Amino acid sequence: MISVDPRGDDSGPGTRERPFATLERGRDAAEPGTVVELRAGTYRLGRTFRLSAEHSGVVYQARGYGTPHQEEVVVSGGRPVTGWRVEADGVHLTEVAGPAPRQLYVSGRRAERARIPLEQAMSRTSDGYTVEGSGPQSWRGDVEFVYRGAYPWSEARCPVARISGDAGSTAITMAQPAFERAARLYHAVITWEGPGAGESRGADSPAFAENSPAFLTSGTFATDGTTLHYRPRPGEEPRDVVAPILETLLHARGVRDVAFRGITFADAAWPRPSGPEGFLHYHGNGYYDGGELLTVTFAGGQGQVTVPAATASIPGNLVFEEAHRVVLEGCRFTRLGAVALEFRGAGSGNVLRRSEICEVAGGGLVIGAGARDHRVEDNRIHHVGRDYRGSPGVAVSGTDRTVVAHNEVHDTPHAGIVVYEGRRTQVLNNLVHDTMQVLADGGGIYLAGPQGDSHASGALVRGNVVRDTLTPYNFGLYTDYGASWVTVQGNAVHRCDAPVALDVSPPLEHAVFVGNVFDADPGGPPDGVVLADNRTLPDAAFGDDPVAADIAAGAGPRPAPGR
Repeated sequence: MISVDPRGDDSGPGTRERPFATLERGRDAAEPGTVVELRAGTYRLGRTFRLSAEHSGVVYQARGYGTPHQEEVVVSGGRPVTGWRVEADGVHLTEVAGPAPRQLYVSGRRAERARIPLEQAMSRTSDGYTVEGSGPQSWRGDVEFVYRGAYPWSEARCPVARISGDAGSTAITMAQPAFERAARLYHAVITWEGPGAGESRGADSPAFAENSPAFLTSGTFATDGTTLHYRPRPGEEPRDVVAPILETLLHARGVRDVAFRGITFADAAWPRPSGPEGFLHYHGNGYYDGGELLTVTFAGGQGQVTVPAATASIPGNLVFEEAHRVVLEGCRFTRLGAVALEFRGAGSGNVLRRSEICEVAGGGLVIGAGARDHRVEDNRIHHVGRDYRGSPGVAVSGTDRTVVAHNEVHDTPHAGIVVYEGRRTQVLNNLVHDTMQVLADGGGIYLAGPQGDSHASGALVRGNVVRDTLTPYNFGLYTDYGASWVTVQGNAVHRCDAPVALDVSPPLEHAVFVGNVFDADPGGPPDGVVLADNRTLPDAAFGDDPVAADIAAGAGPRPAPGR
């Protein structure tokens, strides 16, 4: 065993009596079969902690892991913020080096970026907007516009380049290429009658302006160049203020049989949206980064939308690439500025178990194309998508035999669990609730695209409880966009705008809904969909119905062994 303590000495022998000080020194001294024991404290990383194939076969764990005496270990990419001076109005200021932080944490609490709603009429021009009056001319700082519902499932961000004008009007010039791209991307023509009909361009109507000292309210912050502004809450003296700096806390490539147990990973950044490209969200963790745009026409000629031919993805703050049999157990991932955890490339047998993901700017967990035999089980994933509102709790794309089971996923601004095209994905016994809190056209559990080439190789969604999807136009279980070879069996769905989606474009094929309990009739099935032995109950009856109660009893995280 090797011992590491942030108060240790890298020139020592790495024993419990004389531990190393850094993760790197512990890594370099470890051989396959070694346990690297981490003592309590915060390990502040100045650079990404990297593992490669030569670092395989090692366990990193908090001292006393799994016992009442487990020590609290934090691996942080943040920098303490000090040197505050206080203005007459009570605002605290300090200078920061490097990229201005997009997130700030005060005594472990997330401080929101200052914002105001944009309620005044704006006229879009080729390079920005014109506004009557001089009000926006007082908006100094690194101002950013937020486009909530650019599409119902999207929220975009574009920086403001400059603001000018006179007493009569204000010109707001937006950063390029973000604004030009946004104007082309967010274009829809809806021909059916009802809300949203007609031609729309999502860039016409920004919803919020963010990140000016002029917008500060209690407990919020803003940046103006290198100056950080924070208005404390009543009675608060800002202490233990941390700004995430490091973009990638951990990057492991080609490792095998590595484990992390009982460790908190915290305080990582993703500054890209502050650049001239902005953040042009499309779907899930994907965003438009330039290139070809396509026009997609809805079935029956009911409208069309512009979509990217290809999207980029918000990266993971922790990345395991081409990794095999990695186990992350009893860990916590929090205060992160991108996607918390990403399994990238053709890895196999990786596991996230009995861990927590919370307070994340983007998505919680991504398992990407090429992954095989991954398991996500008994985790709690919540309060993700804090800045990038389309980001889901769990996203699975292009994988084979991924199992997402017995997790609790809640408090997400859009979907809870998302499964894109893949094979043999199983979504089992999860408790998914309080999703779709901000955006629309999504669901608690969302599947899109082909899931195999037979029911044996397709997706199985079984034993899940999905409730309380909150915004209008959402579905508890959403099979969308040509989903095929999907079996939806024995789930309980209630308090949603609609329990399931059956009529979608492109249409569903080989989709079976059997033995589910809904609180609303899903309606008659279209071609390609089979409904069998499903029951409809009033919402108030779910707690008393033995079938619904049995499904609920089996959903969500299970107690750890021995507890």
